[in-house]
Parts: sequence; C-alpha cells; structure tokens
Amino acid sequence: MIAQRYSDEVRKSPLVLGTRGSLLALWQANHIKEKLEALGFEVVLKKIKTKGDKILDAPLAKIGGKGLFTKELEFELLNGGIDFAVHSLKDVPIAIEPRLMLVAITQREDARDCFVSERYADILSLPKGAKVGTTSLRRSMQLKRIRQDLDTQSLRGNVQTRLEKLHNGEFDAIILASAGLNRLDIKDTIPFISHLQPTQFLPAMGQGALGIECRDPKYSSDFRDQAIMKVLESLHNSKSALCCNIERAFIQLLGGGCQSPIGIYACLLDTKDIQIQCVVGNLNATKVLSESRICKQGEVEYALQDMVNTLKKNDVMAILDEVRMNLG
Repeated sequence: MIAQRYSDEVRKSPLVLGTRGSLLALWQANHIKEKLEALGFEVVLKKIKTKGDKILDAPLAKIGGKGLFTKELEFELLNGGIDFAVHSLKDVPIAIEPRLMLVAITQREDARDCFVSERYADILSLPKGAKVGTTSLRRSMQLKRIRQDLDTQSLRGNVQTRLEKLHNGEFDAIILASAGLNRLDIKDTIPFISHLQPTQFLPAMGQGALGIECRDPKYSSDFRDQAIMKVLESLHNSKSALCCNIERAFIQLLGGGCQSPIGIYACLLDTKDIQIQCVVGNLNATKVLSESRICKQGEVEYALQDMVNTLKKNDVMAILDEVRMNLG
C-alpha cells in the first residue's frame, strides 16, 4: 500500500523513466510504465544509449563488464535527467553507486537460456565444428563443456540483429535468453528453439528479472526522491528478489562480475527449501567446477559461504585469474 502523501507528491509531475533504446529494453520499460500507469501515475520514457550499445565490434568482456549497460543511465539519475531506470537485472553490477539504490526486483520471467537455430534441433544435433554465437563467456564456457568441438564466437547486437545474422547463415546456432524471446513474442518465427535446463546450462545471476534503480533518499533532501522510492517499491516481488539476491550474493562472495564465466541459479522448491547451483570454468572448459546446495531460507548465508569455500579449495581463483589473463 502506497501512503497517500507519497502518491500525491509523485502525481505532481510525470515520472521520467530512463531506458536503453533496443526493442527489448523498450518492452521492459513499457512493461513497468504500464504497471505504474495502472496505479494512476504518469510516466514518460527517455531513451539513453550506453557504452554496451555503442561498441558492437568487440566481445563484452573485452570492453569492460562493470556498468556496460547501466553507467550512462546512472549518470542521468545522479544528474536529475531521469527519475528511475529499468535494467535487465543480469546487467546490473553487484556494487551500485552509493547515492543510488536497487529499489525493486520484478517477478522473474523464464530464467533459462535457449538454443536457437535455423536447421538444428539442439546442441547435440550440431555438426562437428559448428559456429555458435553468444554474447557471454558463461554461455561459451558451458557450450564447450557440452561439446569441445564447437566454434563459439562473439555475437553482439540486439535480439533482432542476432537473429538476422543467424538467418543469413553467419552462425549454425546462437544462444539467447528465453525471457527476451518470450517478451518480444517472436518464438513462432524461429524454426528450432530448445530451452536449456539449469541442470545442464546455468543462467546468469538475475537472468529473467528486471531491476529498478532510483536515487537513494538517504543522500537527498528532496521529499520527491523519497516518494518515488516508495512508489517503485510497490513493484517489488519478494520471491523473485530472494532468489536473485542469493545469486548476486554468490557472485559478490566469489569476486566475479557480470561478464565472468560463472553460472548461478537459485530457486524455491515445492518444499519451500532453496536450491542453489553454480558452475565456474575457464574459457575452453578444460577446468570446470560446479557445486549445489539445498537449504532453508535461514541457512542461505552458510550455504553460499560453504559453496565458495569448497570452490576455493578446488582452485577456483586460479581459474578466474586465468580467464582475466586471457582477456587482458
């Protein structure tokens, strides 16, 4: 329930929502816009181009993982150009600028990755040496773990650009987030789609959820900032946030980042227990470590620390150091 004084303050002028300009980013922004408009708030969109949108001729990990798709939006937040921003949560760095806050995590869509091809039904159906396009080290590493012979190549651009390159024969298959295809409602245009189950192929932290970022009113004397925070909190989904924050806490404990070859997935089981699975590997998947735990909600911190301790005993830091050296 939003207190009346907060609602009244926010209704004085339209909320300015900052977003990237891709069709998927605009879908996500409009999705949040519609939710707020249903509550009686006026929202206008402001498109902002990020570094990740401008540099398309290099792998993401080569041009710097932290804040690649968020930094320019955060600049606009800090300078009052926008009131809040909507991000794909998997793109939001663990360490957020202190004057800003991740105020809400939305209900999670499908967290899985999916295999997409014009000619082949799944990963195992690909011919030897097939070219597979992907944007992330995590996906490339897990592909190599399944099929060492695959030729994984960097594939940048928005979803439509990647699908066009697949259609033009530049790749035998590509790997995309299932949530993006669901949101854009374009699955029917693709001949072969195979969803990759977390038991086989772990997603990125927060994949499938949206993160809403605003100014932290602790650092502001403007009552409107506090009112905006209270309104945006109404979009928070506690169950999705629980799992996504577990994943983000794991990455923080391990010292990884958005572009590290790390898969992590937490989910609530029917028993109300929480299952946490992770995988970490080097770029060619010759060294891969995985851990899994099932715990109660009150045991999450211990379970995460136990997973990280076990990984460290098995030289996970040497694997991550090797990755960083290869990228440098």
